[in-house]
Amino acid sequence: MNIPLPDLIKALLTINFLRYFLTASTVFLIFYVWKKKAWGGKKIQGTFPKLKDYQREMGFSMITLAIFSMVGVLVIASPLHQFNLVYEDIATYGWGYWGLSIVLMIFLHDTYFYWMHRLMHHPKLFKYFHLIHHKSTNPSPWAAYAFHPLEAVIEASIIFLIVWLIPYHRTALLTFLTFMITYNVYGHLGYELYPKRFHKHFIGRWINTSVNHNLHHKHFEGNYGLYFLIWDRWLGTVRQDYDDSYEQVDQQRSKSAHPEHF
Repeated sequence: MNIPLPDLIKALLTINFLRYFLTASTVFLIFYVWKKKAWGGKKIQGTFPKLKDYQREMGFSMITLAIFSMVGVLVIASPLHQFNLVYEDIATYGWGYWGLSIVLMIFLHDTYFYWMHRLMHHPKLFKYFHLIHHKSTNPSPWAAYAFHPLEAVIEASIIFLIVWLIPYHRTALLTFLTFMITYNVYGHLGYELYPKRFHKHFIGRWINTSVNHNLHHKHFEGNYGLYFLIWDRWLGTVRQDYDDSYEQVDQQRSKSAHPEHF
């Protein structure tokens, strides 16, 4: 890509900011402003974060977006570009592989995130890398990218593994990145969007939910997965109170005075 470096930086900053801001602001306005009273009884934690929490989450997210953009510059416009497995024409591998490549990115990211996340919870590392994110004990959608700069670098580094290990078309990578922020915002939403008893479904029991990740923010231990619970279930790190917590949220949704379906 022969784009002048200042233009490339500006473009990546704009794309990353819009992807984060449009996703987080849309659900925030729906769940935390427009339907706050009507749906408040369905919230995973009964209380809402304070203004200072939103400000902290957005502030650190802006730093994260800058770091993510700089990592993007390294991928596209540095000597590291020679290792990229990018291809220009979808017909090179076909639409079937185009879809498969996105699935591979998601599973690779989930594995990377589980081990990176669990490592950052080590007592000797936690306060330097992950404490900022865990200041959101009752997270909002704005917490999706609220990382310490050191954590942001580690979070962003998954992109190197993706572009060096998986042949990809740029539109597939963009689709994956859009999915990533969307699911990340959902995980920090504070509301459960999956249907009742989803956690007991033969497929749902392997899928990460907003309830699951909310418990992680509240208690700091267990539930380390991102998109799935595969590693958590295999290694016994799903919190024992997960099932009861999901069922409690189900009851909250049933008892709500305004039972709109999510």
